[in-house]
Amino acid sequence: MRVPRLPLIVVLSGIASLAMFLPVFHAVAVEDAQSARAFLLAGAFGVIGTTLLGLATSAAPVRNVSRSHLLTLVAAYTLLPVYLALPVQAAAGVSLPDAWFEMVSSLTTTGATLWRPLALPDTVHLWRATVGWLGGFLIWVAAFGLLAPMNLGGFEVTSTLRAGAGARPDRISAEEADRRLYRIAETLAPIYAGLTGLLWLALAIAGERPLTAICHAMSTLATSGISPTGGTAASVSGIPGEMIIFVFLVFGVSRATFWTEGRLPTWERLSNDPELRMATACVTLVPVLLFLRHWIGAYEGRLEADLGSAIGALWGSIFSLLSFLTTTGFVSAEWDTARWWSGLQSPGLILLAAALVGGGVATTAGGVKLLRVFALYKHGVREMERLVHPHSIGGAGREARRIRRQGAFIAWIFFMLFAISLAVCSGLLAATGMSFDEAMVLSVAALSSTGPLVAVIQQPEYSFALLTDWGKAIAAVAMVVGRMETLAIIALFNPEFWRG
Repeated sequence: MRVPRLPLIVVLSGIASLAMFLPVFHAVAVEDAQSARAFLLAGAFGVIGTTLLGLATSAAPVRNVSRSHLLTLVAAYTLLPVYLALPVQAAAGVSLPDAWFEMVSSLTTTGATLWRPLALPDTVHLWRATVGWLGGFLIWVAAFGLLAPMNLGGFEVTSTLRAGAGARPDRISAEEADRRLYRIAETLAPIYAGLTGLLWLALAIAGERPLTAICHAMSTLATSGISPTGGTAASVSGIPGEMIIFVFLVFGVSRATFWTEGRLPTWERLSNDPELRMATACVTLVPVLLFLRHWIGAYEGRLEADLGSAIGALWGSIFSLLSFLTTTGFVSAEWDTARWWSGLQSPGLILLAAALVGGGVATTAGGVKLLRVFALYKHGVREMERLVHPHSIGGAGREARRIRRQGAFIAWIFFMLFAISLAVCSGLLAATGMSFDEAMVLSVAALSSTGPLVAVIQQPEYSFALLTDWGKAIAAVAMVVGRMETLAIIALFNPEFWRG
């Protein structure tokens, strides 16, 4: 089967145009004429426009495939949201810049919002969740089909080639690159859609209303944290719904849970996966430490609690930690119990640290990624061993040695680039009139793709809506940088990348 040679941005625009008809059906069902008209006109305009654009550019030559695809990814996260925001502007009656910010946040799976849940129509909430779901699938396909061949996106930790080595124009033809992307998309689409549908059905059985169930299902698989109710804490399904979502959050921890080098996961690969083991350690040890700290506090004069509060506190910390580790941002209904139980003054900082660490490589999660943290951990363990036995030889095989050396080196470079990005973003936001702590939290939320983090760390009344226009633009750019990662952005400035 011959794959049509269409620019990737045209394909993405066409998919987005077709997706706009889903909110049309919902708006008609709930008798929201304004929203139905807005999405119908935008969808029809998009279908016609992308068809004409596809016909005009189908024969356009491509000299450097990696450059074309990487620039398309940048355009998808910056320019495509302008089109996605048009129906939001008409349906919700908001300004176009604010609607653009909302769509950038959704497409990058950040989930930051400018409005409270009741301020937007249900149809707009469905569209936000849909855009976030499509954005999650986009980064899935881009990770395997674009970033992996270029040794970016976390794959550089285990690769023997230098980061960005796949950007040379002579490595692959345009037709071969397109076939690879289409093949990966065809492989991942049934998995992504199937898991989303299964979670939707499970939440509906748990008692959730249909709109909230589908939004939470799409937000969980995309790790966007978009919710028409403000999160799982306000959901009808309660703790049973959180338990169901908890199971599906595992897919944001490691790519080995759904796909490994074209093969389905097996128990042996799952048990040996470093990202899954690190996530298990974090989700186990941190909640246990928070739980045990209550007993230390009891010796200081605090009252004991009943068994129900103890179980609720333990569950609230476990669910919330995994949610923020995958950069989803859902907070358990028992999180307040967990905060009281631990006795910490600022337990939200633990969730901030979890969001910074992030999920797995080639998943929809953001953050620094567990594999990079694992490489630095193994390097640190090896250096401590050498302090005791200076002449010892590290074992565990060639791959483990590569991760400890080259992998740790490139992971440290990424950490430094992430820290520089965080400092620059915080400084720019502070220049718009924000306090240092607010600028820092907003920067972490944007760069780690964890928008709901702001409501957990700051006061409940604080939100992205208090940003100035310049502040919103800075935060939006930070979301794109955090989603694409700094190494991929730097690859755009590689002279070899522009050769040919």
